[in-house]
Amino acid sequence: MSAPIGFAVVGCGMIARFHVAALAEIPDARVAGVVSRKADTGTQFVAELELDCPVFTTVEEAVRAPGVDAVIVTTPSGVHKESALIAAAAGKHVVVEKPLEITGERCQDIVDACDRAGVKLCTIFPSRFGDANLALKAAITAGKFGRLTLGETSCKWWRSQAYYDEGGWKGTQTLDGGGALMNQAIHNVDLLLWMMGDVTQVSGFTATLAHERIEVEDTAVAVLRFASGALGVIQATTSIHPGYPKRIAIHGNAGSAEIEQDDVVRWDFTPETDEDLETKKQIGRAGGVNPRLSGGAADPKAIGHEGHRRQLADFVHAIRTNTTPRVDGREGRKAVDVIRAIYESNATGRVVAL
Repeated sequence: MSAPIGFAVVGCGMIARFHVAALAEIPDARVAGVVSRKADTGTQFVAELELDCPVFTTVEEAVRAPGVDAVIVTTPSGVHKESALIAAAAGKHVVVEKPLEITGERCQDIVDACDRAGVKLCTIFPSRFGDANLALKAAITAGKFGRLTLGETSCKWWRSQAYYDEGGWKGTQTLDGGGALMNQAIHNVDLLLWMMGDVTQVSGFTATLAHERIEVEDTAVAVLRFASGALGVIQATTSIHPGYPKRIAIHGNAGSAEIEQDDVVRWDFTPETDEDLETKKQIGRAGGVNPRLSGGAADPKAIGHEGHRRQLADFVHAIRTNTTPRVDGREGRKAVDVIRAIYESNATGRVVAL
């Protein structure tokens, strides 16, 4: 039996902890190293999480170490590219936390580097792996909605001023790349594109209304036109107290469905089938909330790692079988392109074509 896939985790922030917890629950994976510019920070991280692995101060050191097969990039968003390119050049598979990068061009640089090196690449979008969202996608694929007419998503979350003040990079254009859209609601944007397909036109507004000392938006709205002709709506905030569960709703001329956080709250099709009734029972509120998949509306730490576990397990499977991960780099770029188009529309006052 081959050895587990060894991952070096680059960065020791909050999200790195979710990756470590997820890897611990995947039999064919392990943490093979931790990268931190400050050795004492890495050592403390390893000790606190009771990891048995070396600490490196550069990505270059990590990719030369025995047992490192892949890297997970959890650094600030605007420097994802640098670590990813080093890993790819060393022939290591690459996992990048959302967003893949903060511009389409930087995203493409990562995609191209991994293609040249022949290594696997995935962008972390764990919401795609939730039971309710998988059921929603399956219903669309099966044609249950008829013609898709409208897709809506909202991420009406709250973040305190202290959230932006700590760490030194949150809320900056250079390292965060954007605010409520690029950092928080990018999960919603990705889900909407996955469900509804490619976008052809975008119009949007952004504003900073509830926070100080940040360069990015805490409130945003946008309308979309999809290639299918359907229309879409996005709402994204970190300015709404106390924060509400994220939501996605898909509508068509034969049915509608709505997911709130990780629960089906509406599932209406004509005619209603036994399978529809079972979906409501098993995934909907009658079946209860899965706490491992929910949270985050007011506290970024209040999310579970199950989605990460499922996605990293899919990535390990892709490595073992030489197949494409379910959310590769090209998929990861799509949400970034739409968000950048919303920013451009706000800046120019024009509808932006993609």
